Amino acid sequence: MAFRYLQSGDPAATGPASSAQLHPRPTDAAFQAAAGSPPQGGGKPDWLRVKAPQRERIGAVADLLLDLKLNTVCQEASCPNIGECFASGTATFLIMACPYCDIDFDKSVRDLDPSEPERLGEAVARLGLSHVVITSVNRDDLADGGAKQFVACVEQVRRRSPRTTIELLIPDFCGDWDALAVVMEAAPDVLNHNIETVPRLYRKVRPQGVYARSLELLEQVRQRWPRTYTKSGLMVGLGETDAEVLEVLADLRRHQVDIVTIGQYLSPGPKHLPVDRFATPEQFERFRQHGEQELRFMQVVSSPLTRSSYHASEVQRLMAEYPR
Repeated sequence: MAFRYLQSGDPAATGPASSAQLHPRPTDAAFQAAAGSPPQGGGKPDWLRVKAPQRERIGAVADLLLDLKLNTVCQEASCPNIGECFASGTATFLIMACPYCDIDFDKSVRDLDPSEPERLGEAVARLGLSHVVITSVNRDDLADGGAKQFVACVEQVRRRSPRTTIELLIPDFCGDWDALAVVMEAAPDVLNHNIETVPRLYRKVRPQGVYARSLELLEQVRQRWPRTYTKSGLMVGLGETDAEVLEVLADLRRHQVDIVTIGQYLSPGPKHLPVDRFATPEQFERFRQHGEQELRFMQVVSSPLTRSSYHASEVQRLMAEYPR
C-alpha cells in the first residue's frame, strides 16, 4: 500500500537487508531520466485508457450495495479497477460519509448511522468477500474522529465473516493518538494511512495534513501493535519529481511501513488540482523495483492505474509468506 520481518517490531530483524541498506539515497541515474509526459489537450495517454467494466462483473455487487444503502469508494470515485476488484472478492467501503467528503455525496449534515456497521457486516458476508477495506474521510467534527465507528464495523465483519481479512484506511485523526489506540484495539489485519504526496506539495495538496504527523502515525502502529501490517500510498502527477517520490519511499521505509501503493493522479474535475504530468509505466516499474529491491518493502504496487486498495486481497498471501 516488500518484506521479510523475522521479529515483529524489530527493524534490525527485517530480513537480509542491514539497517544501513533500508534507506539508501536515491542517486541512481535511471531515476533522473524521463520526467513523464505533460498533459496535452486534456487527453490521457494510451496506458490510462481502460475499457468500462462489464455490467455482469459489477451488477450483483452494485445491486446489493444499493439495497443495503452502502457506499464504496470503488463506485463513487469511478475507480478504473472496479470490475477486477469486485470480481476477485475485494471491495472498499466508505463509512461515515459526511459534508466534508471530496467524493460527490450530497452535502447535508450527517450524524453517524448506528445501523451502518451491521449493514456493512451483512454486505461482506453476502458478497463472500475474502478481503475488505474500510475507510472514511476526516471526521474531525466528532470527538473521537469516528474511531468507535471503525471498531463497530470491524466487530460486525468479524462476527458475520470471521475468515475475511480486514484493512482499515484511516485519516490521521488530527494527531489524536488516543483515537488511534481505540481503532487499533480492534486488531485490523492491515492499517493503511496514505501519505498522498511529497512534503513540498503538502500545502497545495493536503493543506490540513502534516507530513511528519502521518509518518508518526504509521510508525506508532508498527511499534505499538507490531502484529498489524502497515500500508501507505501516494499519487504522482501533482508536480513532484521522481527523486522526491524516492525520498518519500525512503521515509516510509525508515518508519517501518510494510506495503506501498503508487498510482497516477487523475483530476476528478475542474474544481480539483490539474494533472501536472503523466508518469510512464516504465517509471512506475522503476519505483516498484527500487522499493522492493533496494528499500526492501514487503510489497510495492506501482502502476498508472494503481489505487490505494488495488490488489489489497494479496495481503493474505503476504501474511502467509511473512507471518507475525
